[in-house]
Amino acid sequence: MNAETSEIVDISEKGRTVDGEPISSDRRLFMQILAFGACRDTDSLVQALERAGIDGALYEDINDPFGVALLVMSENPDYFVSDLRRFFGQAPFSELTFKPEYTMMGRTYALGYESDLEETLVGRPRSRVLDLHLRWAIWYPLRRAGSFEQLSAQEQRVILMEHGGIGRAFGRAGYGHDIRLACHGLDKNDNDFVIGLLGPELAPLSTIVQRMRKTKQTSLHLESLGPFFAGRVAWQQEEV
Repeated sequence: MNAETSEIVDISEKGRTVDGEPISSDRRLFMQILAFGACRDTDSLVQALERAGIDGALYEDINDPFGVALLVMSENPDYFVSDLRRFFGQAPFSELTFKPEYTMMGRTYALGYESDLEETLVGRPRSRVLDLHLRWAIWYPLRRAGSFEQLSAQEQRVILMEHGGIGRAFGRAGYGHDIRLACHGLDKNDNDFVIGLLGPELAPLSTIVQRMRKTKQTSLHLESLGPFFAGRVAWQQEEV
């Protein structure tokens, strides 16, 4: 038997217990952001979302007085091309103008050291989207340059620690929290990740982006960034 036929493919997300024992999980949360224009009645959208039991949040676009974006979450990707597709085919969303340039979709993932994979992959990201105190959000995709992949594992870790340290500092201060989604193969522009910054106020989220401009990952190893969607929560599914 050759190496190709004997290879075992394991796509589960990996972590480690506090004692260092390896753990894994096949659960993932898919998130999709879809943006629309020509919205003159946000209340009708909210009523439709509540009737349909959509798990997610509706944002009003700060850069478009008639713009909104809907973030939807599900562990089952079939949901997005079945129930959700039928939902968008009906009023009031079918009467809006779709803005495909802002479409983003990704899946939660683990870095390999997390001790609670269920919280990392499902619980924490979902809770952040539905947190009533996190009223503002900035969502954007990014694509790393090939130069990053050519670095050693140690060099990559140092760069990611610098980048992640900014997010953790702002989180501890209560200014904002991040959601990281992998979107390899899920994005028409071949982006690698979708990033969400959520917080009680908009200015600190803008400052996070500003601070990250100076990191080595952003200044040296990104090929593309954006477009950015910035908005305030108009509705959130009640967390259960």
